[in-house]
Amino acid sequence: MPSNFPAFNVMGLPLMDISRPALVTRIVENARQHTKTLVVNANAHCMVLAQKSPWLVNLFSQADIAFCDGAGVQLASLFLTGRRLHRTTPPEWIGAVLDELGDSASIYWLGGTQEAVTKAAETYRARYGSRIAGIRNGFFDATPDSTDAEEVLQSIIDARPTFLLVNMGMPRQERWLWDHWSRLPDTIAITAGALVDHAAGTVHRPPRWIANLGLEWLVRLTREPRRLWRRYLLGLPVFGLYVLRWKLRGLFEKSR
Repeated sequence: MPSNFPAFNVMGLPLMDISRPALVTRIVENARQHTKTLVVNANAHCMVLAQKSPWLVNLFSQADIAFCDGAGVQLASLFLTGRRLHRTTPPEWIGAVLDELGDSASIYWLGGTQEAVTKAAETYRARYGSRIAGIRNGFFDATPDSTDAEEVLQSIIDARPTFLLVNMGMPRQERWLWDHWSRLPDTIAITAGALVDHAAGTVHRPPRWIANLGLEWLVRLTREPRRLWRRYLLGLPVFGLYVLRWKLRGLFEKSR
């Protein structure tokens, strides 16, 4: 990770304390220099998954930029490390990056429904001038070496996009990058989650003050209860237990 941004071990994941403007500046610089860059983010769900997924911990350790994406992780960091990390999400800063780069940037959109990914690509081309390097919905066999996976990978290699936005949901998008990162061209790959739906206009972010209160999860739950109830109603208490376990572990180690 870049040495000029401090990183903190939060429940086993190294997360950078990087502000949104600094994040935008770094990514714009890397895009202009054609620097291969892996950008990942962590919310409470990611933290829970990481406790039993060594490959996910390794992915974050190898990432060039890993930041906090969620109020729960922000509070956990404050509780465990004494540092309240800056928090942001891809939909909040990707526009500023693309504004800076204009038509010098190309985007490969990976994930989402065919309708959403097509609309997202066209919307960003009209709004920011970003060229469309490729479009692929998320309904394919992502198993390494499968016919689908190889076709998608070759398409990205041929396109050599400035940005690869991976919108396949957690942890599928992270696993896909873990399996294929070494074979990707010099691109800036971003685990973008629901960015494709935001860009397509099928999902709208709540007001910023709701996110600042840490209640964005509640808005998402009310919008998609069938898909998200397990993650939030079951996952958040589990996340809290893991936070306490890490706190107790730290206290025990200090007392030795």
